[in-house]
Amino acid sequence: MEPKIQEANWELYKKQKAAEAYLYEKEKEAQAQKAAAGATFYGRQQIVDGELYSKKKEAEGLIAITEAQGIYVRTLLDALGGNYAALRDYLMISGGMFQEIAKINAEAVRGLQPKISIWTNGGGEAADGTGGGNKAMKEISGVYKMLPPLFKTVNEQTGMLPPAWMGTLSDSAHSTCMD
Repeated sequence: MEPKIQEANWELYKKQKAAEAYLYEKEKEAQAQKAAAGATFYGRQQIVDGELYSKKKEAEGLIAITEAQGIYVRTLLDALGGNYAALRDYLMISGGMFQEIAKINAEAVRGLQPKISIWTNGGGEAADGTGGGNKAMKEISGVYKMLPPLFKTVNEQTGMLPPAWMGTLSDSAHSTCMD
């Protein structure tokens, strides 16, 4: 019986040692996981602290820029005798706003591709070309001289022709014949 007790004790001892080894291994794994988690947490905390520091410095920079701009504007306003309109105009000119507006307007007009016509009534001559005569006749003559280029421009820009009772455009000279 003694050998069986010894054998049982031996088996118990082996199982205890195996359990202790298993427990020791699991404790070491838990400690390693805890250390890894601590390192990960520390790394993340460093990143967050770095971002916070960066944001604080960025905010401080913005505050410094704003304060400098305030001093600049106050100095300009004082130099201009408190004239807000002059300050506004100066800032718009120095900021290039007028150049930008002109550029935008030029692009808008370029996109429209306008056709510009200038009409005159012949410099004030009479209908007979003598330089004198009835003023009312000069006005009527001026209107009749203005109609052909007007009809031509309207036709070029819109494709519309004048009504037949007002006149027609000739194909060759693009001038208007009055019926």
